[in-house]
Amino acid sequence: MEMSACIKKISRCFVLCCALVLWNADGFAQLAKKYSISKGAMQIVLSKELKETELDAFIKQYDLSDLALKKFIKTNFEDSLKSQGWKVEVNNKEMIVITKPLFSAETINDPAERITFAGIGNFSSNYPAPMNNQVFGFNVLRSNRSFVIKDSTITFRVRADKNTRQMLLAGNFTNWYEHNIPMKRTDSGWVVTLSLPPGKYLYKYIADGNWFTDPENVLAENDGEGNTNSVFYMPNTNFRLDGFTNAKRVFISGSFNEWKENKTRLNKTASGWELDVYLMPGTYTYRYLADKNWMIDPGNSRKLPNEFGEYNSVVSVGKPMLFKLSGHQDAKNVFLAGSFNKWRNFEIVMSRTDSGWQVPYTLGEGNYEFKYFADGQWLDGEGRPSKPNLPGSILVTNANYTFRLKNFQEAKNVFVAGDFNGWSPNGYRMRKEGDEWVISLHLAKGKHLYKFVIDDKWIKDPGNELWEENEYGTGNSVMWIGN
Repeated sequence: MEMSACIKKISRCFVLCCALVLWNADGFAQLAKKYSISKGAMQIVLSKELKETELDAFIKQYDLSDLALKKFIKTNFEDSLKSQGWKVEVNNKEMIVITKPLFSAETINDPAERITFAGIGNFSSNYPAPMNNQVFGFNVLRSNRSFVIKDSTITFRVRADKNTRQMLLAGNFTNWYEHNIPMKRTDSGWVVTLSLPPGKYLYKYIADGNWFTDPENVLAENDGEGNTNSVFYMPNTNFRLDGFTNAKRVFISGSFNEWKENKTRLNKTASGWELDVYLMPGTYTYRYLADKNWMIDPGNSRKLPNEFGEYNSVVSVGKPMLFKLSGHQDAKNVFLAGSFNKWRNFEIVMSRTDSGWQVPYTLGEGNYEFKYFADGQWLDGEGRPSKPNLPGSILVTNANYTFRLKNFQEAKNVFVAGDFNGWSPNGYRMRKEGDEWVISLHLAKGKHLYKFVIDDKWIKDPGNELWEENEYGTGNSVMWIGN
């Protein structure tokens, strides 16, 4: 959204106190519709009984198409509202009430203030930026005039009109407005060099107060508030294939890009092909595709078997953890398998020890299920026999949220299920602590839906007032994980 449009919309809010609202003797009227200012916030009140033509006219009148109000009223889809800073205050059978804090009058023309105001998890003084469910990324530039990365430094370069007096660099790494960085004028433009750890970053330039994205950078991302920001990645992994200089194109395909062919292309060099990427912590398998020929990485000795009787190359980022299985010394072959490798029971070979079996394996933060596979028999994390259709043992790395359910002391089995585990009813078992059932998990930033399963009975969280309707008419509890 352009700034002028934003100003127009905000200014319009201040005069909407006289917007149409219909009331009757019983209170809220079925045809009520209102867009006004209440307690320093924009407020929208709508009856769920409005005719579609009336709702369409209301949305058009106040330029609200980006909020997906019709979808929210019909299906309780809140993502478009939440992503733009709106809060659902009321959502019942009769009406909805949503609110959003106002910009201050002094800063309404300041893009940096609008970015800070967004406050929905897209921007933070902590960096790098969220990967938004990605596990890898790489830079795509129109020319080398954008920036140059060498080791842990990045040199930004930008051209500007000769009359430009000041050029600043701002991004999530400067907390946008608070610590923007002055650039140095050269004979060919403006430059600045920074040292940053690996990760994803968002940025913009400011020429004499005017904000703009990097014209030489293909990658950009919208924050849902009308701001588009340039994106770059500080790499931590170099994929390199020496030789094959006669090949027309070389791609890399692996578990980090869902094995998509012809999507991630390597750059040709004087001696072969290479690509610098940022990989989130974890273990990944991959192969190269040179023209139409698949191959493992000849420069990487690490490999794991695949389902085609061949091998995939392996790369890991982060510190490995040691999986141990006690006993079972009489077994001939033991494998580790889990949700992290799609339950391939032939891939991760364990080594025999004096007391059992072990294997190091690197995982990023998250919640994982795992089992062992010994001579054709599934075993749980404690080495007990397990059926293939039963959930595996749970491993949580970097837990950041604890679910708590009070009372229900007489329950025999309590689980939490939600969009974070595919709604598996018996995957995440909670443990009893005093008068509570608890479990700590790692949850990605953003919105999550969940329920508790108590002795096979599904219930919403009685300790959480936030919920939204589902397709079964039974509702799901809602919670948000911020930065």
